[in-house]
Amino acid sequence: MDKKRICPVERAGGLDSSLRKLFQNPQKILSPYINEGITVLDMGCGPGFFSIEIARLLNNSGKVISADLQDGMLEKVKEKIKGTEFEKRIELHKCEDERIGITEKVEFILCFYMVHEVPDQDKLFLELKSILKPGGKIYIIEPKFHVSKKSFDTMINKLDSIGFEIIDKPKIFFSRTVLLNIRN
Repeated sequence: MDKKRICPVERAGGLDSSLRKLFQNPQKILSPYINEGITVLDMGCGPGFFSIEIARLLNNSGKVISADLQDGMLEKVKEKIKGTEFEKRIELHKCEDERIGITEKVEFILCFYMVHEVPDQDKLFLELKSILKPGGKIYIIEPKFHVSKKSFDTMINKLDSIGFEIIDKPKIFFSRTVLLNIRN
């Protein structure tokens, strides 16, 4: 993994601000897709901006797997949930350089502003497909300021060739989005 491509831990504060919540409100973005009792993978979780809100949406049931490549980001999540009820609901997972390394099946995968940081997207998508339960969904949100429409469309074509189909393209401020499931 090219470490220069990923958001450094030193910038985690910007990923976790109240200002961000105004434009990218996790409850608003995710509540249509998170049901009680499911297992959710927050891929590239960073400091846990979405992980904690997903755990809230699960309402004391189910589980969030907060996965990141950087120990520092996982430490930030660990510190935030320490001593709270979320400690039981959020499982921290350190990804390997070239693979996620999760075998547990999940119903929902969130990839928020992280796919563009992955050099081998085909490999990522195949691994995500292997852990997605039948009927599960993957929600990819990418920043317009980093990802052109052309490269986003190329990514969607890769997903299509791997066996995913588009369910929706929800609107999120300054973002390109796609919600998918595995084609039957």
